[in-house]
Amino acid sequence: MTNPLHIYHTLLSRGFAGSERSTAESCNTQCKDHQVTLVLRKDHRKNGRSITDHLDSRVTVKTISHHILPHLKLSKLVKEDKPDVIHTHLRRSTRIVSKLKTHAAKIATLHIKINGKCFLQMDGLVCNAQWQVETIPSNYTGKYHKANNSLSPHRRLSDAEILTLRNSLNIGRDDIFIGGVGRYHPSKAWDTLISAFKQLPNYSDAKLHIFGCGNQEEPLRKLAGDDHRIKLAGYRNDIKDLYQTFDILACPSRFDPLPRAILEAMDAGTPVIASNAGGCKELINDYGGQLFECDNIENLALKLARWLKNKPARHRPDLSAHYLEKTNTAMIDFYRQLIAEKRH
Repeated sequence: MTNPLHIYHTLLSRGFAGSERSTAESCNTQCKDHQVTLVLRKDHRKNGRSITDHLDSRVTVKTISHHILPHLKLSKLVKEDKPDVIHTHLRRSTRIVSKLKTHAAKIATLHIKINGKCFLQMDGLVCNAQWQVETIPSNYTGKYHKANNSLSPHRRLSDAEILTLRNSLNIGRDDIFIGGVGRYHPSKAWDTLISAFKQLPNYSDAKLHIFGCGNQEEPLRKLAGDDHRIKLAGYRNDIKDLYQTFDILACPSRFDPLPRAILEAMDAGTPVIASNAGGCKELINDYGGQLFECDNIENLALKLARWLKNKPARHRPDLSAHYLEKTNTAMIDFYRQLIAEKRH
């Protein structure tokens, strides 16, 4: 067996959303064969949630001050621990790590896009979507790795479990249940989905629940108004179970690099309707589903009406290319490539 690596992951965000879940999955998979350290900001918990609640006990967690000279604290940790690779997540940690003087290979995942010159100062970039690859400038001197966004297949619920979950949400057996999953943020375009759904008043057996949290909750509630079919259902820890209760997943994003919600819904066998923005289009083109024109309320309403009239069949494509074991093996190979180049 090849020598285990010491892998540093750095993530200076707060709370627990898609980027945090992806980072936790990477740490938890890699710690089985390697030494893994995750560096967080001290105030990483937000609204009671933190990535630390989802980590394997074998992952070492260290914290640094976010406000007072974080680069000095991180530099000290790196000098003490001498990691082989430092893998950054999101711009804040990438900006700090890009300036460190270290023998470690420095790699950044494009959870969003290249939104700062710090990304171009890294030894390697990890792209989850093809459109991200196409935005890498020609003068970038590092390497890039086109990864498949990782997925942990979820257990299949029994029909009885699914019915019980639907009943707990006041969704009847014959109702058509449309689910949305993600932050209440303008980029997710829940306003487009709610507006389109409200144009379909004749479908009393259709229910729309949007699971998430964020600062757009109150405006979205106002937009939903007195339509009793629409519910902002809040954050749920059991969202992977809930995907299997949906008849349709709607992903109306204005911008989304490569939506994890789409992959997880497809793993659950749930048909997906999504905007043609960013990575949504890539996943639908690869694995099937329905696209609508981004931010076009009438276009979305029309396509929803067709699916509500003829409920789509369950659809579970082959997503094995995204399974964690495969994506992690490819990632470790990328680490070793960059480490070798760094040392020579």
